[in-house]
Amino acid sequence: MYFAALLARTEDGWEASDTELDDVETLSDLAELAREASPEDDTVLVLIEQEDAWFGVVRIDGEDDPRIYVSDAAAAARSSYGEILLTDELLGREPGDDSADLDSLDLDGTEEPDGDSDDEEDGGGAEAVPHSPVGDSEILDDLGVSEKELKALDAEDALGSIAEALGASEVLETVR
Repeated sequence: MYFAALLARTEDGWEASDTELDDVETLSDLAELAREASPEDDTVLVLIEQEDAWFGVVRIDGEDDPRIYVSDAAAAARSSYGEILLTDELLGREPGDDSADLDSLDLDGTEEPDGDSDDEEDGGGAEAVPHSPVGDSEILDDLGVSEKELKALDAEDALGSIAEALGASEVLETVR
């Protein structure tokens, strides 16, 4: 179960809107969707969570490049919405360098059907996608959520905690 919302900062405070990510295929699509929520080029946060597994925050400030934080990269990599956030740059890979993942696979026809090979390590992607937070952990510092607080959040209640720190818990709950 996924939940995604946009929080746009306005002169009157935060405005929340529920958002559908089915048509979003890239980070650029997501950034465009967020920018449409704030015609004044104010800060927009895209909050995404997969029930008890991971959460992500994308921050759009006007025309600046999106800033991203993902609480558990490996968990997010297993979800279609998480894959949108896990850019090559975020994971420290060269853009478009999928050859490392393909080269690490042993596809000579002797694979075990259940993937229980002793020398297999998640198809070689385990090193590239850690079971830890990735991205800009200072993404919300100026909004009242420190790096330490962000990293300490549990996926189960992270978005509520973030919204509470921003003073936007009531508006987020209206779209939840």
